[in-house]
Amino acid sequence: MAKKILIAVDESKNSMKAVNYVAKGMEKTGTVTLFSVLPDATAACGLDSPSLTPVFKENIRTFCAIEDAKKDTVKAFMGKAKKILVQAGFPSKNVAVKIRKKKVGIARDILKEAEQGKYTTLVIGRRGLSGIKQFMLGSVSNKVVQLAKKVSVIVVD
Repeated sequence: MAKKILIAVDESKNSMKAVNYVAKGMEKTGTVTLFSVLPDATAACGLDSPSLTPVFKENIRTFCAIEDAKKDTVKAFMGKAKKILVQAGFPSKNVAVKIRKKKVGIARDILKEAEQGKYTTLVIGRRGLSGIKQFMLGSVSNKVVQLAKKVSVIVVD
């Protein structure tokens, strides 16, 4: 029985599958935390290099607007996900939402949250990468499974 569940989400269909899995398949007596790691837009675009710093500074409003839009999208997703869990029978007070900026890496940040929060179960959706892309790039869910310690991991397909 999962007492403390961490659901790692982004705004993808596979994340919603993970939410639905918990809503339909887990006992409603535990606590659930919806957790999302926001990637750093400047690092993701390669704009954190010293040579591009002036370009970034000139366009900071544009990049911040993109980051804010991403955060708003994730917040909206979290609202829908929480509603699904509450409608399934989880008490509203037992469903928390956490959004963090990426610090080390998305998979490692998820695992750090799982460890620090002493979660018993981590649920994550499987990314829809092709075999070649997954081999070359890996996936967050794959990295989580490989690096997880002291937490049960459920990958929802």
